[in-house]
Amino acid sequence: MRKSTIAFPCRVALLTAAVAMVGCASKHDTKGPFTGTAPFSKTISGSGDAVCWSVKRALLGQGYMLERSSEPGVLTGTRDYQPEEKRNITVRLQTTCADNRNGSSIVFVTAEREESKLQKMRQTTSAGIGPATVTMPAGSARVLGVVKRETIADPNFYNSFFTLVEGFVAQEPRRPQAEQHAETSK
Repeated sequence: MRKSTIAFPCRVALLTAAVAMVGCASKHDTKGPFTGTAPFSKTISGSGDAVCWSVKRALLGQGYMLERSSEPGVLTGTRDYQPEEKRNITVRLQTTCADNRNGSSIVFVTAEREESKLQKMRQTTSAGIGPATVTMPAGSARVLGVVKRETIADPNFYNSFFTLVEGFVAQEPRRPQAEQHAETSK
């Protein structure tokens, strides 16, 4: 029988490193499991066209600048505001809208809030060739740097969005169910 070529202390060190890596990998902050009660989606009565158009109206009506998407039913909008002279807040909202083909549609929404502050950043200048490079201070500049970024999880935020969308859907003219079915089967 052949003996292992790895000495006992090396095997212990390898095992310890493997256990440490597994321990680090399991400590990721996931902010909870997947649940059916998350505030990020809602089924709304109305055709896909009416609901998706209402989502767009809701975003535009609240001052969001819309980005063009290559995917139908996906809208992304951003809105900036400046609560203080040296602080900027950006809210980015992404929505996906899909017709359930039963007189209702589902809307998925995720919002991200990013806070930036005006900060002083030192600038440097480098001169030289290869390893003989000298770097010297060259002053400073004021730049907007991100200090916090988070997904908005407040159910009230999403409920107010869905309420606004439902209000716009209610303003849309209702088409007879037979006409909607004929159009979707084409």
